[in-house]
Amino acid sequence: MANSTKTPWKSKLHEIIYEADTKEGKLFDVILLFVIIASIILVMLESVESFDDKYHVFLNISEWIITILFTIEYILRIVTVNKPFKYIFSFYGIIDLLSTIPKYISLLIGGVHALAALRALRLLRVFRILKLARYLGASNKLVNAIKASRAKISVFLFAVLIVAIILGTIMYLVEGEENGFTNIPKSVYWCIVTLTTVGFGDIAPQTAFGQLLASLVMILGYGIIAVPTGIVSAEYTNLSNTNKPNKNTETNKPNVPTNSQCCSNCLNQSHKDDAKFCYKCGYKLHHD
Repeated sequence: MANSTKTPWKSKLHEIIYEADTKEGKLFDVILLFVIIASIILVMLESVESFDDKYHVFLNISEWIITILFTIEYILRIVTVNKPFKYIFSFYGIIDLLSTIPKYISLLIGGVHALAALRALRLLRVFRILKLARYLGASNKLVNAIKASRAKISVFLFAVLIVAIILGTIMYLVEGEENGFTNIPKSVYWCIVTLTTVGFGDIAPQTAFGQLLASLVMILGYGIIAVPTGIVSAEYTNLSNTNKPNKNTETNKPNVPTNSQCCSNCLNQSHKDDAKFCYKCGYKLHHD
């Protein structure tokens, strides 16, 4: 809620601008998002030369109107808070400033107005409007699963790189410079593009053996794509199961002192002898 030390008009503006839980606040944020999207579209259209030649005046005026609106909004955000510098140097405050100044800088330096596309960052406010913060817990689990899988994924990627170098070298020897494989690095590039199933088509094998090898690389690529996903998924499932309390634990089982009470997740050692889960991170303790 707005601070009681503010004047009535400041309190009302603060409620509209900062509090998305109110009807006026939600309307303000939704309108702001639509204006941001419109601004991004205008910047994109301005980069199309044929469209800009025909509608340059309209695009320029529209961009200035939006810039002025964002400037007013930025000033109001500073005026309606008790600690302006806290907002100015906050994450959203910096984004709001960066998304407002490019048009003004373009008056001095040509071409900088294209940086107005930074306004796309302001769409991050959609998390606050749609209450998407509730899903951050699930995203943290996914991040932890990726971190836990980094060793396996690193080994896997290193193995893929070795395979790409070997197959690329073989393709260089098979096809040769006359078919576009002018050197080993370029042949390795072709192998990586083929393994990832991107297939730019700028280089293609011409001999029968080269095409057979390319077919094997393509088939291998489908298997390679699935491996990292499987590693992360398995780790995610493992973490989820590990952090769940064991429902089948016997409640009347006597406490048995143990010597292994170090949490393997956060390395915390301050646990009771009969503790089954880390009091700090909730990770299941493994007893010797």
